[in-house]
Amino acid sequence: MVTSGERSGQGVISGVAGWALWRRPPRWIAVTLAAIAVLAGWTAVATVTTPITLKHLGILGLLAGLALAQTEVSRRIERQRRILSAGPHMNMTSVWLLPAALLLPTQLVTLLGVTLYVGLALRSWSGTRPGQPHRVAANATSATLSACSAGLVTLYSDGLSVLAVSIAVLVYFVVNAALTGLGLYLANPEEATAESCLGGMDDNLLELSTLCVGGLLVLVLGHEPLLSVLVILPLYVLQRSVLIKRLEELATTDQKTQLLNATTWQDGAQREISRAERENGSFGAMMIDLDHFKRINDTYGHLAGDDVLKAVAAVVKQETRAHDLVGRFGGEEFVALLPATSKEDAIVTAERIRQRVSELVISTRTNEGEAVDIQRQTASIGVAAYPLDGSSIEEVMASADAAVYAAKHGGRNRVVGSVALPEMAVA
Repeated sequence: MVTSGERSGQGVISGVAGWALWRRPPRWIAVTLAAIAVLAGWTAVATVTTPITLKHLGILGLLAGLALAQTEVSRRIERQRRILSAGPHMNMTSVWLLPAALLLPTQLVTLLGVTLYVGLALRSWSGTRPGQPHRVAANATSATLSACSAGLVTLYSDGLSVLAVSIAVLVYFVVNAALTGLGLYLANPEEATAESCLGGMDDNLLELSTLCVGGLLVLVLGHEPLLSVLVILPLYVLQRSVLIKRLEELATTDQKTQLLNATTWQDGAQREISRAERENGSFGAMMIDLDHFKRINDTYGHLAGDDVLKAVAAVVKQETRAHDLVGRFGGEEFVALLPATSKEDAIVTAERIRQRVSELVISTRTNEGEAVDIQRQTASIGVAAYPLDGSSIEEVMASADAAVYAAKHGGRNRVVGSVALPEMAVA
């Protein structure tokens, strides 16, 4: 006979066993639980050893109130930013946690961290990724541990000098990047890259900027606490600017390859041809078509095909200059416009791309999850130039397209210049 108490206990166990947490990679679970244990122990020790004053409670109340107000004001922006985020998401909580770390005892820093992340989860992140409590707890732990680490600076400095605050900013940034990067790596080590774990340059500059505002807030709280209200508007504008930039990137970028999409490339090409007309200049253009790409999709699946496209796009980007226009025209076609470049030089660049593509070894997986290395992928490349092969971008690209057609019929895996010049072919 099973009592109601036993049934209740079994229900609790069954509920815990069904948590999404246990579906995460074991190493991620271990590291996350260890980090939570470290923070809990640190907080417990501070609770016993460090007294709390009325001044501490006043600063905590002010920071918590400002943080929750800022969360409410910008919650729609934060929600959109989180939905559109492609890598580590910088949520700007550091602007509040850094001052707390330098002005409050550890137990109050932890309380503020928990308050901030619960507020974000309930008001800004509901209905977005990640949404699960274990991820919110992991993020809160990383941010709070980073703040507590930055707070150690006060043990080795006399007062909050500019140098001490600057060091605290760097400590917070480094510890947070390490903890967040480790967590993202352990969550998906097979597909992890430096940028997916640590973020790009813009992401890190945003975090540093937020920490700098937090450093200034430390000084404001020490002299004129009520002026800290003025931080909310700059933070709102900063979040809105970041969102707008992200939306612009999505509108102009091919999401599979991170190259320009066809519309944006066409607009850039029109501007370049206008410039060349005014200055009597020239440019080279190439069209790159992957050979037998359909076989990749048919044999290994579309996910493997996407990995091939990404690898080829990376090669094209690496072999062209920062100011060159490189885009994807859909399917397996790529285009590049090389300003102030002769046709001969464009052919040399195209040949480098062709060679590197043929040497690629792309580690990927089939639709069934089987690991596979795709190699000996080749590309046929057509090259044309303005004004030699046309007076408009449409005419130039039509010449490049005709050269691709000639390369395909000439045996593939070769570079062919448009009919205005003899072809340069490599078997």
